[in-house]
Amino acid sequence: MNTIKRFFREISQFPSAIFGLVIVFLLLALAVYALITIPYSEAVRLWRGGEAVWYQNPKNVPPAWFNLFSKKKLPESFAVKSGEEGFAKTVTPGAENTTSIDFVYDFEFNYDDYPQELIIYFTSTYQSKQPFVSIYLNTPDGREVRISDFGVSQNQTFRFSQDKKLVRRLRGVEPMVGLFSVPDSDPPTPLKGTYQLVIKGLAFEPGSDINAEFVFHGQLYGLAGTDHNRRDIAVALLWGTPVAIAFGLLAALGTSVLSMSISAIGTWYGGWLDELIQRITEVNLVLPFLAILIMVGTFYSRSIWTILGVTILLSIFTGAIKTYRAMFLQVKESTYIEAARAYGASNFRVIFVYLIPRMIPLLIPALVSAVPSYVFLEASLAVLGLGDPVLPTWGKVVNDAFSNGALYKGQYYWIMEPAVLLMITGLGFAMLGFALDRVFNPRLRGV
Repeated sequence: MNTIKRFFREISQFPSAIFGLVIVFLLLALAVYALITIPYSEAVRLWRGGEAVWYQNPKNVPPAWFNLFSKKKLPESFAVKSGEEGFAKTVTPGAENTTSIDFVYDFEFNYDDYPQELIIYFTSTYQSKQPFVSIYLNTPDGREVRISDFGVSQNQTFRFSQDKKLVRRLRGVEPMVGLFSVPDSDPPTPLKGTYQLVIKGLAFEPGSDINAEFVFHGQLYGLAGTDHNRRDIAVALLWGTPVAIAFGLLAALGTSVLSMSISAIGTWYGGWLDELIQRITEVNLVLPFLAILIMVGTFYSRSIWTILGVTILLSIFTGAIKTYRAMFLQVKESTYIEAARAYGASNFRVIFVYLIPRMIPLLIPALVSAVPSYVFLEASLAVLGLGDPVLPTWGKVVNDAFSNGALYKGQYYWIMEPAVLLMITGLGFAMLGFALDRVFNPRLRGV
């Protein structure tokens, strides 16, 4: 306990270390939050579930907080089902087994531009006679606009902008403009205020019912916006955090521990074993690391666990082996090592109890500093199209953005959000690693 207190007391002397620790703890908290609130199976379903999952989302829109920095307020998306959040449903029995089923929903429209689309998803139950609905939109200036009338099947979708009768009723004006504009304004000016959606339904059989879901596709959505497939980018940003942290930590930990252990074993036994380790290291140093990973992802598997295993395997025999060997050669000749051998300590005990622990103060800063490089490696492979085909990750978001011309379309949020998270992750671990190096290496404290 005293050692831990002394460690944190020394760390607190470096502002960069405190800043780095705050970033790392925030990233870890975000990773835990993502794992708890969105289980793995749910994350995969949300990211790969298709139109059945994403139908409520508009396509290619920025996050809702864009309105905080823009003079022109863009409409935000929402969706509401009958019986929820003010979408009132009233059932009134009538004569001859008929039933009136009415829906009313009030919503505010205080924006400077028009929505993308208004959609109503109907579901109904009946035996032989389809229920009938009439849709109206009451505007803030007191007008009642008749939208459409039709019979409802068991599952039916009504899109305002695709109804040709509505277009003719609005004198050829695009429905989103005609419904949300000040009458006879030129150029069209959005009419702000409270709108009321009214659906009047009539069922013709006992037990027949109607339910509706109203989806308002605006020009902004959620905390992170949406992509070309209507997917909520926030899902990938949230789940990309535990993926990035886990990949970086496991790769850094596995590489550092194995490199140090192999170097210690080779240094202690010497002879042909040490020569073999050094020759393997020299061969591995000239191998094209990224090219091999690309080949594995292209011809074998893009699973993140496969990529992680190959990354660790190729990163063990690097320059760190030679650095650790030089240090172990000095430690090997220390008097406490001779004392351990004198009282009969086994080779295993000398290596893992006396040699390696001496190097742990050097291992910890190197481990922490190595995490960002592996995080960037995973993201780089995903950007190249070699990421895990199932998991939503930061790199995959960037890859989708580039593939769909986000920069040419002005959709900078699509690339900037994962890029900023990658930069923050690298900054946090790098600053913490540099500070730990100064704590564990007294010669650097004055630098």
